[in-house]
Amino acid sequence: MIQQHLTLLPVIFPLIMGALLLLPPITNSLARQRNVALAACLVLIALSVWMVQVASSGSIQLYYLGDWKPPFGILFVADRTSALMVLLSSSLTLGALLYATGGDDKTGMFFYPLFLFQIAGINGAFLTGDLFNLFVFFEVLLIASYSLLIHGGGKQRTQAAMHYVILNLVGSAFFLFALGILYGTLGTLNMADMASRIHQLQPDEQALVKAGGLLLLVVFGLKSALLPLQFWLPRTYSAASAPVAALFAIMTKVGIYSILRVHTLVFGPEAGDLANLIQPWLWPLSLLTLTIGAVGALASPSLRMLAANLVIISVGTLLIAAAIATPQAIAAALYYLVHSTLIAAALFLLADAIGEQRGKPGDRFVSARRVQQPILLGSAFFIAALSLAGLPPFSGFVGKLMLLQASSEPSIASWVWPALLISSLAAIIALARAGTSLFWRVSGENSASEPAAVLKLSGVWLLLICSPLMVIFAGSITEYTRLAAEQLFNIQPTLELILPQGAK
Repeated sequence: MIQQHLTLLPVIFPLIMGALLLLPPITNSLARQRNVALAACLVLIALSVWMVQVASSGSIQLYYLGDWKPPFGILFVADRTSALMVLLSSSLTLGALLYATGGDDKTGMFFYPLFLFQIAGINGAFLTGDLFNLFVFFEVLLIASYSLLIHGGGKQRTQAAMHYVILNLVGSAFFLFALGILYGTLGTLNMADMASRIHQLQPDEQALVKAGGLLLLVVFGLKSALLPLQFWLPRTYSAASAPVAALFAIMTKVGIYSILRVHTLVFGPEAGDLANLIQPWLWPLSLLTLTIGAVGALASPSLRMLAANLVIISVGTLLIAAAIATPQAIAAALYYLVHSTLIAAALFLLADAIGEQRGKPGDRFVSARRVQQPILLGSAFFIAALSLAGLPPFSGFVGKLMLLQASSEPSIASWVWPALLISSLAAIIALARAGTSLFWRVSGENSASEPAAVLKLSGVWLLLICSPLMVIFAGSITEYTRLAAEQLFNIQPTLELILPQGAK
C-alpha cells in the first residue's frame, strides 16, 4: 500500500509535516520543532533510499494524482535520475538542519516549516512529469526560499532578498510565456506527450516550439546561474544564513536537472528537426560560466563568497556535460552533481563556524584571532578544499576524471580539458589562499567565543564524509549513474509506459 504512493510521498510528506509544525503545541516549543523536523528528515531519507532501491531495478514508478491518466492529469515520475535527486535533497536537508540546531533557528519564526516546504517544492520539481507542475513546484520552493533568505533580518539580507525576488519574478513570467507558447502549439504540457507530438509539427509550428524551448533555457539558466544570469548567486548565497545557504546549494541543481530532463526527453536526439535545440547555446555559455566562476573564486574576499563562486564553477562544469549530451557525459555529470552539492553545502556551514570563532573579521581573508577548534575545523576545511578542487583521493577527483574521459574526442577535448583543468587550478589557488588566511594569519588574543556544539558540527561532517564514501563505493555509484543516463536518453520505454496508446 505504501509503495503504491511512494512516488508522491517525498512531496506530500514534508508538506504535511511542515503544516503540523505550525500547529500548537509543537509551534510553541523550539525544542519540539527541532525534534519533529529532524525526525521528519530521517523518515524522508528512508523513503528516498527505498525509492532509489526500487528505481535501481530499471522500473519507472508512475503516480496519477486523482487517478487522472496522462496527458490530462497530474503525473509524478520516479526513475533512476529523479530518485537520486530526491535522495540528494533529503541528505542535504539533514546536514543543514543539524547545523541549524546550533542557534540559527532562533533568529526568526517558522524556520523549520519553511525548510520543509522548500524541500517539498524541490522534490516536486524532481518528480513531476508535467511542465506546468514544474512551474508550480518552482513557485513553491521559491516562495519558501524568499522567507528563508531574509530569516534573521539585516540590511544585507534584505537587499539580497529584494534582488533575488525581483529576478525570480521575471523568470517566472518568462516561464509562463514559454508554457503558453508550447501549450498553444503542442496542445499539451505533459513532457512525454510533448515528446510524442513534436515530430508532427509543421515548419511554422516548429519555429514557435523552438522559441518556447529557448525561453525555457533562459528560465532554467536563471535558476542554475548560467552566464550571463549568474550575477545574483554570489551575493544571495553569501548573505543567507549558513543552513539556508547550504540548502540553496541544491537550488542551482534544480535548474540543471530541468535542463537535462526537458531537453533530453522533449528536445533530445529523437526530436527530429528540433533535436539538440540548446547545444549550440550551451557550449559557449557553459565554458564562459566556468571561466567567470574561476575568476570570481580568485577574487573572493571571504570564504562564503568563495563557496558561492565554487558553486558557479560546478554549474559550468555540469553544463559542459549537458552540452556534450552523451550518456557517458551525463553519467559523469550526475556523479559530479551529487559530490559538488554536498561538499559546497558543507563549505557554507564551515564558513559560518569558522567566522563565529574568528570574531569581528568573520570569514573574511584578513588577520584575526585564532579559532577555538583549529584541528577540528582545519581538518574539515582541508577535506572540503581537496574535494572541491578535484584532487585525489576524494570524490571531486573521480567526478572530474569521468568528465575528462567523457570528453576525450579531440574536437571536444581541445575545449573542455583546458577549461576544466584551469578552473581546477584556480580553485586550488583560491582555497589555498583561504586556508592560509583563515588558520595561519593570526593576530591578537585567542578567540573568546564558545566552541561549536557537537550536534552543530555533526551537520558539517555528515556532508563531508560523503566525499570519501563516494570514492569507496564509486563502482556502485558510477554504475547507477551510467544506467540513469542511459535511461534518460532511451526515451521510448518511458513514452510507452506513460502513453501506451500514443508513443511514437
